[in-house]
Amino acid sequence: MKVQIFIPCFIDQLYPQTAFNMVKVLEKACCDVVYNTNQTCCGQPAFNAGFWDDARQVATKFLKDFEGTDYIVAPSASCVGFVKNYYHNLFENSSLHNNAKDISKRIFEFTEFLTSVLKIDNYGAVLNAKATYHDSCAALRECKIKEAPRKLLSKVKGLELIEMAETETCCGFGGSFAVKFEAISIAMADQKVNHALQTGAEYIISTDLSCLMHLDGYITKKNLPIKTMHIADVLASGWE
Repeated sequence: MKVQIFIPCFIDQLYPQTAFNMVKVLEKACCDVVYNTNQTCCGQPAFNAGFWDDARQVATKFLKDFEGTDYIVAPSASCVGFVKNYYHNLFENSSLHNNAKDISKRIFEFTEFLTSVLKIDNYGAVLNAKATYHDSCAALRECKIKEAPRKLLSKVKGLELIEMAETETCCGFGGSFAVKFEAISIAMADQKVNHALQTGAEYIISTDLSCLMHLDGYITKKNLPIKTMHIADVLASGWE
């Protein structure tokens, strides 16, 4: 099965190992993984800031970069949710309207693709640790993803998954929200991290590195005994 991968900006620049680990898992599942080096951003930052014309230019390039019939997989429910749910707004009544509708059917968040398309939930991962899972807003509310990550994590040998209180509550990142409303954002991170700590977990796992980046910043600042880990990194653990 041929799969094109989309690597979001912040993963490309800050967490490239997560992208490589996603590729490792997909290749283990016998996917033919393709990476278009011309790809850039999906356009979400500009869209969320209200610059729809700029977002449309970036999104038009995205449609061109990923034209065809291949599946598109990304390690970010935030970016996938944007393409699925908001491209139709950008291209409504335009010549690219059908292209936007088509791509929304071909793009998948990583865990959703593994469980819904490949229909494989055990990748032979090993991680001897206690962890708790954070439902990102984008995964839960925009992509309707809740069970897929938990199903995959339940098959990781040695991993004890413990649900935290209010797991569906926002971590406080929200893109520019964290900049515009810093005090509220930090308070929400404090709440989320404390709920995680109360489980006795060593790791907070999620589908979205934007959430994990925000939480890790708080954890590092407070020197707290817990770490963050993207689910692609978890699924690539314990095997070569």
